[in-house]
Amino acid sequence: MELSDPTAIRALSHPLRLDLLDVLATRGPVTAAQCGRILGVPQANCSFHLRQLAKYGFAEDAGPGADKRARQWRLSDPKTTIRVDADRDPVVRQELESLVIEREARAALDFARRTDPESASWRKHAGPVSAIAAVTPGEAAELRRQWLELLQPYLGRAPQASDTQHTRFFFAATPMGGTDD
Repeated sequence: MELSDPTAIRALSHPLRLDLLDVLATRGPVTAAQCGRILGVPQANCSFHLRQLAKYGFAEDAGPGADKRARQWRLSDPKTTIRVDADRDPVVRQELESLVIEREARAALDFARRTDPESASWRKHAGPVSAIAAVTPGEAAELRRQWLELLQPYLGRAPQASDTQHTRFFFAATPMGGTDD
């Protein structure tokens, strides 16, 4: 999904809304009360922000829960990846991109600091990859396209075996600038 509407972009610029999208992606459908317990925030906050996500097409009503009283929510499209149109409101784009990068960096640092046996087994196969490559803007776009294509079969998939977990992936091509001395 490519976002160009500044209002829709702004709708994602709240940390709780991004956290709610994570919960919907990994545990949905869920109620606002369940989201509140998972995230440690009041149910009313979750309910408000879930309605905002639905207003802009990121979440949708999944019908009543088991007790038939509470509304459940799910992602509108479980395979959604969000890209902000670079030509739109630069301040809003910058705000959202900064928030996403900070969240992903925090998640990567949290994983790096974990010492439990499960993270040790994952550490052999997951973790950061860093490289510097000389590419054109078009080649960077092609690398991004290929990266998304590689991930596509796994997006929106529920864990299928005991060793399958939802796993964060983050890709950023950041031109270094000023390296032509």
